[in-house]
Amino acid sequence: MNRPSFSAALAGLLLALLPQNSALWAAGWRLETFAGNGKQGFSGDGGPATSAQIDNPFGVVRGPDGALWFCEYTGQRIRRVAPDGTISTVAGSGKKGYSGDGGPALEATFNLPHEIRFDRAGNFYVVDMANHAVRKIDAQTRRITTIAGGGAPGYSGDGGPATAAQLKQPHSIQFGPDGHLYICDIGNHVIRKVDMQSGVISTFAGTGAPGVTPDGSPISGTPLKGPRSLDFDAEGNLWLATREGNQVFKFDLQANRIHHIAGTGASGFTGNGAPAKAATLKGPKGIALDKEGNAWLADTESHSVRKVDKASGHLELVAGTGEKGDGPDGDPLACPMARLHGIFVDADGSVFIGDSEAHKVRVLRRVR
Repeated sequence: MNRPSFSAALAGLLLALLPQNSALWAAGWRLETFAGNGKQGFSGDGGPATSAQIDNPFGVVRGPDGALWFCEYTGQRIRRVAPDGTISTVAGSGKKGYSGDGGPALEATFNLPHEIRFDRAGNFYVVDMANHAVRKIDAQTRRITTIAGGGAPGYSGDGGPATAAQLKQPHSIQFGPDGHLYICDIGNHVIRKVDMQSGVISTFAGTGAPGVTPDGSPISGTPLKGPRSLDFDAEGNLWLATREGNQVFKFDLQANRIHHIAGTGASGFTGNGAPAKAATLKGPKGIALDKEGNAWLADTESHSVRKVDKASGHLELVAGTGEKGDGPDGDPLACPMARLHGIFVDADGSVFIGDSEAHKVRVLRRVR
């Protein structure tokens, strides 16, 4: 009688022990709830983040303190999940408005905060979208000030102080390798830049009117169509997801050129597993670069996480079904999500997601 080899027997045993879910193991990821119990609201400070009520989480980022921080778009707050899993509020009274500058951040009001980022000194910055402003919370004093825009929408101020300039519905911010702050001024179809030494604002890219962005075009003088979210890769290139344009671009700052990376420009949910340039995206509203140079997208209107693989140039579906919902933890390809906005890749490769209308922050972790 033929007996199976030891290695074959062991392989069979391992397969028998694995969950019967080939999609999960094929994707190599597991999706977990990190914060929020799925009920829209405000509760839980001082307790476990997974038991708390949160309200439409958007931008999410790891802070220099080791905690995970996120914006609540309709909750009008910034909340923090400590390394021990405890949630707290760090800014915002929960009321909608534009007040509090010069005072404690917890007493301030916001009007639809979109994203949060940290500078090298540990201060954090919030895009206060409907106030057409970027605001700063001092790491030491926890007092809030406006550092760009403020109150009225418009497109003015280039060459002068950012505090005297006008923005129009700014959405995404990120600090570049030069230490300066870049702003997706989506209502003006431009990216603005604030020199953090002088405080002077300028237009970095875009013309002020929506238009086609040809592959290989110069950064200056080329139109953008709804610049929604940006990030920088390890080589110092700026990456941009365009909401109305349904595309992804890489800005080579050394060569001063814009390169088309993903999306035909049409709205859709096609092309997974194929070249990213030939795929369709559906209102992408978040982008994050990992240390390998892969670009992760919150493809909001397809309710999915998609990834542009650097090595192959292909677009991969990593989480979501294409349908809106609030799915269970486990297999990311069997979990509907609901208009996700924020996305952040952590140092260990885990991917955090602001699953906005499911009122959860989720995390994709590699299956070990």
